[in-house]
Amino acid sequence: MLWAATASGADYDCMIEARQSIEIRSPVEAIIESVKVSRGDRVARGQVLVTLESGPERAAYELAQSRATMQGEIKAAEARVDIAQKKFSRADDLLKRNFVSANARDEAEAELRVATEELRRARDNRQLSVHEAKRAGELLAMRTIRSPFSGVVVEVLLRPGEFGATSIRDPIMKLAEIDPLHVEVVLPVSLYGKIKPGQQAIVMPEAPIGGKLKTTVSVIDRVLDAASGTFGVRMILPNSKGAIPAGVRCKAAFS
Repeated sequence: MLWAATASGADYDCMIEARQSIEIRSPVEAIIESVKVSRGDRVARGQVLVTLESGPERAAYELAQSRATMQGEIKAAEARVDIAQKKFSRADDLLKRNFVSANARDEAEAELRVATEELRRARDNRQLSVHEAKRAGELLAMRTIRSPFSGVVVEVLLRPGEFGATSIRDPIMKLAEIDPLHVEVVLPVSLYGKIKPGQQAIVMPEAPIGGKLKTTVSVIDRVLDAASGTFGVRMILPNSKGAIPAGVRCKAAFS
């Protein structure tokens, strides 16, 4: 966004920086299967950046899914409960009419309790299988690395076939978020209290960018640098079209 007029007051040196820059690493130790982006690509939040080899994890997930959806054990246990319930009801009725002994009724009741316990165990096992499938799904998802924000690919460091490690020494790629951008400026202490959050300012990037860009003050440091007699200020610079690169020196003027 451009301002037609130049802000009054002195100009101060500033730097246009990415909102955040991060290194993408593998959450697990695995061979890189594919890298979906290249240097300079714009990426969206949640976009797949890298896939890791996942044969065993995928097989484990499919097995767990199958177990979680199997109904045979529960259906069989429910049938046994139904038969045992009918047997117990019949024995109880015959006991009341003195056609069977109390021992026969007790045996039927015991069978019903065992069948009920088996049904409970089958349902518990089914629930455990559901949790195991969820866990297997989470482990499989870790083999797909997605972008944590919308931004640009700064550099790709590892390629398919290389080992993606969790080590800090081995990032797979670097990403930067450039919408919005941050403008960092150091001001003299004499201006402390005169610059307010939400205040507008003009940023003038160096060539070849040039122009006058409207920014808004977002952060004012609460700790002053006594040695230099300065304090830091951060401004927000919209960059929805990605036309302004990060890492550009600039001048800032406050109205």
